[in-house]
Amino acid sequence: MRYAGMPLGMWALFKKSFREKLAAVLGYEREEADQITAAAKAKYKEIIRRLPEFERADRFKMNIVNCAMLASFLLSMKTRPDVGKATEYYARAMMTKPMKWFCRLGGKRKFSEKDIRGMKATAALNAADRNPYSWNMEFLPYADGSGYEARFSRCGICVLMKELGLFELVPAMCRLDYTMSEAGGTTGFVREYTLASGGPYCDCGYKKKSLQSAGKDGSKA
Repeated sequence: MRYAGMPLGMWALFKKSFREKLAAVLGYEREEADQITAAAKAKYKEIIRRLPEFERADRFKMNIVNCAMLASFLLSMKTRPDVGKATEYYARAMMTKPMKWFCRLGGKRKFSEKDIRGMKATAALNAADRNPYSWNMEFLPYADGSGYEARFSRCGICVLMKELGLFELVPAMCRLDYTMSEAGGTTGFVREYTLASGGPYCDCGYKKKSLQSAGKDGSKA
């Protein structure tokens, strides 16, 4: 994957936040935080360049780029945080003001005809059949129209983090699904399994806020 383009843009957008949260969440002094950030930039470029280019229709390129960014910082720390601290660090580093705006915008479009078409197209693509760092998913609408589930059988983040020796910290990234859904303001996020925890699949359920008291299968809880 070329560093120019999205990877470069994502680094420029989030570098400051990732550096600041080294101090605010993990307790690093400013000088050491700067050293980690410099080392992380070199590691980030290295990771990006080892990845294949994603297909144009593959909507998950940003996910793997975000994974590469978190991994680059984790690999540049002298002491690796536990999953709890890594979860807090990643969430606070990612949820900048522009990211919160992006989530609210996505929330307004959730469940629209365009959103549903995009989910169906992604399910049909099965990009991980050709790129191990992408995802395969099923699109499963709830029977009562209260939302839908995206069910993933293959996960590029799991593949990359395992290769980098960071697999135990994948849950730190999984948890951001809840945070982003909450920031979007229109969905309640529900999940039973993740591949990272040994589940049969990763399920991402999105229920309309007005119906979030309903069960995952669309029946009343």
